[in-house]
Amino acid sequence: MIFSGLEATGKKPFEYVLIHGLVRDDEGRKMSKSLGNGIDPIEIIDKYGADTLRFTLATNNSPGNDIRFSWDRVESSRNFANKLWNATRFTLLNMEIDQAYEVPYEKLDISDKWILSRLNKLIKEVDSNLERFELGVAASKLYDFIWNEFCDWYIEASKARLYGNSKEEKTACETVLRYVLDNTLRLLHPFMPFITEELWQQLPHEGESIMIAKWPEYNEELGFDREESDFNLLMDVIRAVRNIRSEEGVPPSKRVKLIIRPGNDDVRKILNDGEEYIKKLGYVEKLDITKEKPSEKAMRSAVLSNLEVYIPLKNLIDIDKEIEKLNNDKKKIESEIKRSTGMLSNEGFVNKAPANVVENERKKLVKYEETLNKIEDRIKTLVE
Repeated sequence: MIFSGLEATGKKPFEYVLIHGLVRDDEGRKMSKSLGNGIDPIEIIDKYGADTLRFTLATNNSPGNDIRFSWDRVESSRNFANKLWNATRFTLLNMEIDQAYEVPYEKLDISDKWILSRLNKLIKEVDSNLERFELGVAASKLYDFIWNEFCDWYIEASKARLYGNSKEEKTACETVLRYVLDNTLRLLHPFMPFITEELWQQLPHEGESIMIAKWPEYNEELGFDREESDFNLLMDVIRAVRNIRSEEGVPPSKRVKLIIRPGNDDVRKILNDGEEYIKKLGYVEKLDITKEKPSEKAMRSAVLSNLEVYIPLKNLIDIDKEIEKLNNDKKKIESEIKRSTGMLSNEGFVNKAPANVVENERKKLVKYEETLNKIEDRIKTLVE
């Protein structure tokens, strides 16, 4: 148990830190009954659960520093528990295997190898953090892995095979899902013992309780560095597509045409192999991988490492209407720049106005100029 040192004192972790003045409120004041800013841990447990409270304390913990209590962090920990619950529910609803099979290394695809490699590194890092009593760092790494890498990326990437027609691919994907979730729950158990026990019991597993299950170990066989790097490149492309779609207000229901210009043949092969992931996760209808820079007008682009991404905007937005709107915005910004420049050129204002007022006006002018540059670049993109 990560709190065994505190529990050995006969006090619950939260009671201990409150008694010894180790928790501060949002204003940085030590929590105490005399100040009237104390919080009853039982009330938090009744409303949010014991695991939420423990995880909040753990992620706020760093050696030598007091814990800054925040209700926002409590809400975040509660949302994290819900995310974990929903991820497990998704896995169980799509799982036909009824026992803990070994990972089928010969049947893994790039996303399987990516998540297994990321989990393998997580195990090593969490072990190192716990040995140095860096509880907050370990908990934060588990949070990032579960929320971002496992839920937001791997689960989404797995849906094509889970809902596909290939029994072999589906079974391999189910096996990896179970394996990653099983090991992740074991790593998280010291921080959130109740929900991890409940969820682990629902998975195909070996043993009576997660409390006495074997602690995950780093395995060199799961160090798929090349596949991890390749999938990271695909993720970068998908993020670029998603960002452009979001900035243009393109709904997920509307598929886009994507043009990618790879920097070399190795990148081209990675893109070809990962085409289905790019199409599914980027909501792409047609993908062209070409050596030539596209000549189409009105395109949004993004430059990544060793490749360029282009999305033609024709049929996605009303270009004429967008240009008209941008020109109106440009006139407003130019008017603000003229006003601000005039004020800062006035010696009477600069010399007599409070220093903070003058400085704020200078900052405004810088922001206005940056905004104007962005608008002009946007107009250029649409008319060329």
